[in-house]
Parts: sequence; structure tokens; C-alpha cells
Amino acid sequence: MPDGAIRETTEHIRRDLAAAYRLIALEGMDDSIYTHISARLPDGAGGEKRFLLNPYGLRFEEVTAESLVTIDEAGSVLDDPLGLGVNAAGFTIHSAVHMARHDALCVLHTHTVAGVAVSSVKEGLLSLNQWSAQFHGKVAYHDYEGIALDLSERERIVEDLGALWVMILRNHGMLVLGRSVAEAVKLALNLERSCRAQVAALGMGLTPDILPEAVAAHAAAQYQKGNDKNEATGRDPEWEAMLRRLDRLAPNYAGSAPLPPNREGSTS
Repeated sequence: MPDGAIRETTEHIRRDLAAAYRLIALEGMDDSIYTHISARLPDGAGGEKRFLLNPYGLRFEEVTAESLVTIDEAGSVLDDPLGLGVNAAGFTIHSAVHMARHDALCVLHTHTVAGVAVSSVKEGLLSLNQWSAQFHGKVAYHDYEGIALDLSERERIVEDLGALWVMILRNHGMLVLGRSVAEAVKLALNLERSCRAQVAALGMGLTPDILPEAVAAHAAAQYQKGNDKNEATGRDPEWEAMLRRLDRLAPNYAGSAPLPPNREGSTS
């Protein structure tokens, strides 16, 4: 790939990843300075694997395209515009998935109240409505082993995920993959809505009406067809609408950002 094309691709990925952080924040799906959204960059000149991650200590609402940190598969810093470093332990799950799933450009992990609630019940996500039907037969599960600091857990995460694109980390939260940043964000938003709807429906104390297997599978296939079309054509009207929303509400996401308070001039 010519250098110009690499530059363009890198800039595009940076912009989209910064947009992802801002959109997740706007939807109230962030968790202080924790959880991550990572994206794979084209390999470096020497073939080194490169990924983008948020600077440690910034809230999602503060992340910009130019503040993103470039790291390798071990979480070691290759480029750090703000000098804040990254939460290397938080990249444990992401590194495992990125290195095993070269078909995924983006990995998105959340701890939302609704997502954690659904992850905390044995039944997991139920096909109760059109939103959740999208994920019918497409969700992997991984049992909780404690805070993801143990590198040996990566093998089990990859094994449990298999070829799927959505994983419920039991008693922990949600993990979503995307062939693009746009796909990962849209899957995460729909998964969150599905979890919120499930919590609300079961909280009514009435009898849940789970969709028949055939109907849920049909709806999942319909959703998949639409996603495949977006990825094949490179045209995604919903993602473009999301970016226009950011242009109105957080126009600096695609640019640079100053250091957060009390960190001015920090290099560590």
C-alpha cells in the first residue's frame, strides 16, 4: 500500500475511533476513565502490529483523534501525543482479540448498568424484541475470572469468542467486535438498547414473550444482510448521521485536545 494510502487510512481510523469514544460518552455508556475501544492500524514499516487506544486518565468525552495513543500487541507505547500513557492492563482483553481475529478492526468493551445486569443472570440476553433478535445465535459467553489482569485468561477469551462478533463477559460487561469502527459502535448501541429493554421488560413482573426460534433467526439474518451491505459498499448512512451529530455537539473530536487539568506539561 502506498504511503499516502496508509496515511489516509490511519487518519480515517483515528477520526472514527475518536468519534466512537465521543458517541459512547454521549449515550452514557462510558465508565469514568475505564473500559476501552481499540482499533487496528495498518502494520508499521517493519511489519509491527499497531493499535490505537485512549490516553490513560481521559474520560471518553475528552478523547480526540490526535490524542489517541499508538501501542503494539503487548500494550507498549509506540506514540503518545499527550504523554499520558495507557492502561496496559485494560488492553489485556483487546490484545487477545485483535491478535486472534484479524477480520476485526475494532474492539469495544463497556460496563453499563443494563449490560452488567444482563451479564449477571444465567439466561444472558433473551430474544425478546426486534433489537435483541439481531443477536440471536450470535453471542458468545465468557465466565468471570476477576479483573482482567491475568494474561493467561486471554487464551480462554479467544476460545470462548470463536468466530462470533459479540461476547457477554459474565458478571462483567459486554464486548463487541466490528469490521469497521462504525460497525462496532452500532452493534454496541443496539446491544445496549437490547439490554435496557430486557431489564425493563422483566422488571414489569409480567410474563416475558420470547420470540420463536425461527422468527428470531430470520430477524438476525436480516440485520446481518444490512451490515454486510454497509461494509461491502463502504457507505453507512447511519454512521454518517452519527458523525453529523458529533459535528454539532462535539466538533473538536476530530482534532487535538489540551492536556487535562493539572497535567499541563506532563511527559509521564
